[in-house]
Amino acid sequence: MTPEEGRSLFPVLERLAYLNAGTFGPLGTPTAAAVQEQLDADLADGRFGKEYFERMLELRKQARAVLGGLVAAEPEQVSLTGSTTDGCNIVLAGLDLRPEDEIVTTTEEHFGLLGPVHASGARVVAVDPDPAAIVAAVTPRTRLLALSHVLWTSGRALPVRELREQTGVPVLVDGAQSVGAIAVDVAGLDFLTISGQKWLCGPDSTGALVVADPERLRVARPSYFSQAAYEPSGSFEPAAGAARFDTGWLSSAVLAGLLAAIAIRPDWAFERAAAQAARCRDLLEPLAEVVPGGATLVAFRAEDPPALVARLAEERVVVREIPKTGLVRVSCGWWTNEDDLQRLTAAL
Repeated sequence: MTPEEGRSLFPVLERLAYLNAGTFGPLGTPTAAAVQEQLDADLADGRFGKEYFERMLELRKQARAVLGGLVAAEPEQVSLTGSTTDGCNIVLAGLDLRPEDEIVTTTEEHFGLLGPVHASGARVVAVDPDPAAIVAAVTPRTRLLALSHVLWTSGRALPVRELREQTGVPVLVDGAQSVGAIAVDVAGLDFLTISGQKWLCGPDSTGALVVADPERLRVARPSYFSQAAYEPSGSFEPAAGAARFDTGWLSSAVLAGLLAAIAIRPDWAFERAAAQAARCRDLLEPLAEVVPGGATLVAFRAEDPPALVARLAEERVVVREIPKTGLVRVSCGWWTNEDDLQRLTAAL
């Protein structure tokens, strides 16, 4: 598949310079077709019976294997969720942290991570997203590092595996802006969240949580899929592996759409996205103050980000602002082409 052929799978790109996969990736025709096929089957045949549930369970099995394969994880380490925030909540609730415990995080995290961190009840230590500052913040009370792999604000990547090794503290990695955008290997990480609707271009409300050792995390938010057997009291035998942390029902349409979205990703996706992001930085630097980054997000400063984003949308260029930072963020995917970037810079 050539870049042009891949791009043709996303109808929205015919009209828009769509540069916002960090929020929602573009939907591909095969993805929409897979969703519609399952919905048509549900409409015609109903949602009941052995065959229906076996098909749903098979799709869950396939999704677990495919999502794990993206980050070199075993299927048994993958929990199916509806978002990265789901994954963060599962981990923070299951660790049973106390007020005297500490979590080290950074000042540039998304609330999808920060909310669960705060709700844990532990003391939160937020430092600049600098490796040396993160290491210096660790004390004997630190029970968790809660870090983005790629910062949603600037696209800067943090050396999460090295920080885990250097501190010896378990790490929860928010992979919302990395999985599907850059190469990710879960080896050495305790917990990694995955977003399905961003860089993987899947349907809404899809995601995963990778748990290195499921036996070491309590099931604090059980769903029906959490149990292999249960008693009238509600006590239960946990399901095998990370499936015990599954957040609940995901429709067959959503699962089929996610699998279809991942299937169309080309082998050259990472290289292409990195090249387009580098080209974007080169084009923007004469026009604006581009903040340091390194992944597939490119952020630059603007006097009035909301107004600029709105004006660019009128020019059919889709980007977003990062609230309270003065930044406008551009997301460059493997489907981004030179025309998208030229339209952006011309509109500026």
